[in-house]
Amino acid sequence: MTSAPALAQTLGPFLDPAAIAIVGGGTLIAVMLRTPLRDLAGAVGALGSLVRRRFDATPLLDQIAALGRIARRHGVMALDRSVIADPDVATAVAAIVDGEGPEAVATIIQHCRRARIERQLAAVEVWTGAAEVAPAMGMIGTLIGLVAMFTRMTDPSAIGAAMAIALLATLYGAVIANLVAAPIAARLKRRARIEAFERTRLEAPLIALAARERPRTGVLATAVDLVSVA
Repeated sequence: MTSAPALAQTLGPFLDPAAIAIVGGGTLIAVMLRTPLRDLAGAVGALGSLVRRRFDATPLLDQIAALGRIARRHGVMALDRSVIADPDVATAVAAIVDGEGPEAVATIIQHCRRARIERQLAAVEVWTGAAEVAPAMGMIGTLIGLVAMFTRMTDPSAIGAAMAIALLATLYGAVIANLVAAPIAARLKRRARIEAFERTRLEAPLIALAARERPRTGVLATAVDLVSVA
């Protein structure tokens, strides 16, 4: 087993604070300049989804079926007291409780799904942009190192540090692009595609629930109107 001092000695030549600052800091600044703050925060927050299971609509379908049974037994108003963790389903159920018809509920569900897809794609674009920018920052670091090296040709002790910046900056740019940013973007895009497909399974049962409960809410509204007129 490699000891910590030996590991530090092995990795030491590949660590250069100046090159890290140029490539890492430059990539971060470039991404921040080209990305709205909300999308940037969403891209960082999306990292948490990589350690979770892929989205599966089956538990939500079971919950929607249970909500349908509750509505048949106790009325649609009883759904207002139900705890629904998924925000899209909660929005659709709230619309059903308010008496919205199946067409309106379908529009709400589709809008929520499209908005979610847009947020997820925005996060993918941030990481894709980082993968595009990092190699360019590595080239900038290389040029900076070469300029520093040529301006210190009379000082042999300073040439090595400048050359290290020139070489390691290119290395850091390639590593950030191909081993960090691009894989994250690819995984987020794959998960977003899977979730978008899974969420299409929620539309039909929610629309069916709205169609089944709309007549009841319509009758209730008519009764309330008659009572208020009387």
